[in-house]
Amino acid sequence: MAAPGTAYADPNIGTDPQPATMDKFVNTTDDNGGVHINSGIPNHAFYLTAKAIGGYAWQKAGLIWYRVLNGSLSPSANFQDMANATTIVAGSLFGQNSEEQQAVENAWNTVGVPATTSQFRALSAPPKPAGEADGKAA
Repeated sequence: MAAPGTAYADPNIGTDPQPATMDKFVNTTDDNGGVHINSGIPNHAFYLTAKAIGGYAWQKAGLIWYRVLNGSLSPSANFQDMANATTIVAGSLFGQNSEEQQAVENAWNTVGVPATTSQFRALSAPPKPAGEADGKAA
């Protein structure tokens, strides 16, 4: 997640083709359009978010991604949908323009998928799954 594309460099099989940013996006018909190869892009956005927020990744960044992946996306969602949804949920959980929301936005900007959520920022986060702790707890 920290450095997609650097997992291996082998003389027999080549180098890791996974991009970290959209400028290296792999256009292919293989692998359902490159879903696994290109997964380095949202993975890197998560990593950048978690590093910027600090602390344990599951407490804030992980909670944001968990909420989005458990209710905010359709099966046909793309990276733009994920950037928008994580930005909205970060604002819902931690406050509009909070450090957490800014970390999410900055991470997506860095990987080349700027969130386009200004008209949706007032949306609330999806309901908490049963038994989940409040995201505002440290």
